[in-house]
Amino acid sequence: MASSLTSSFQTSNLRSVFLGERNGICISSVHLDRVGFLRKTVVCKESRIGKQPIQVPSTVTITLEGQGLKVKGPLGELSQSYPREVKVERDESGILRVSKAMETRRANQMHGLFRTLTDNMVVGVSKGFEKKLQLIGVGYRATLEGKDLVLNLGFSHPVRMAIPDGIKVKVEDNTRITVSGYDKCAIGQFAASIRRWRPPEPYKGKGVKYADEIVRRKEGKAGKKK
Repeated sequence: MASSLTSSFQTSNLRSVFLGERNGICISSVHLDRVGFLRKTVVCKESRIGKQPIQVPSTVTITLEGQGLKVKGPLGELSQSYPREVKVERDESGILRVSKAMETRRANQMHGLFRTLTDNMVVGVSKGFEKKLQLIGVGYRATLEGKDLVLNLGFSHPVRMAIPDGIKVKVEDNTRITVSGYDKCAIGQFAASIRRWRPPEPYKGKGVKYADEIVRRKEGKAGKKK
């Protein structure tokens, strides 16, 4: 394979020299052993989100133990373990910084993710999060019975959901639900579980939707013009 490649390259050089002499152009030949390839080292940029510092309020206590972080505030306590690709450090001013421990593709992926998770922990135990939902439909309503959320969504029986620990649920006008707490992941999961019972349909918009959700409506067959 190498010999055939060398012979073809030499033949092309001879043709180039011959054509150059006929046209009055001087063409220099290059030996095959001098031809090489340049490799360019690609350096991954630091994550735009991951490099941002995290401000820690005075009401929040931070405990770092190896690859584990514990955050305690007035609303609750959360903990998070970090992979070996990232590390968490706290400077003298009390600011948290999440950085890459190595230059790998996985480290680039984990950098921004765990910075966001860390910031959610600090904000959650100090200020908290909330998710709002709305029930749309005739006869659709929600009530609280002890530690359970009861939903009437047009089924033959009401839907009863146990409220997890650390989450608060508030019902207004029997159609507006507010889920709040300090764990953003748990809040989003519970709100999604409520919506999953009756997602909004695209024709009349009936169902359970997020307060800021925009439901794309479709035109029914009866409303179409002939």
